[in-house]
Amino acid sequence: MRYSEFWDAVTDVFGTSMGRVVVAEQVIGALGDRTAAEAMAAGEDLRRVWWALCDQMQVPAERRWGPDRPSR
Repeated sequence: MRYSEFWDAVTDVFGTSMGRVVVAEQVIGALGDRTAAEAMAAGEDLRRVWWALCDQMQVPAERRWGPDRPSR
């Protein structure tokens, strides 16, 4: 997962403003009691961060991939 794909997924699921708040402030046990932002800054795999964030926020599986988009 690319950095831009991570943020596209965050925006699709949580919205622009709320997504930034969730990434910056939601502490995630699966990431060592860090926020998604802290985990990304520490070099965690973005896909792992995304799935852990989705699990923590109880995002349904069908919403985790975002809407269909043309390839970049």
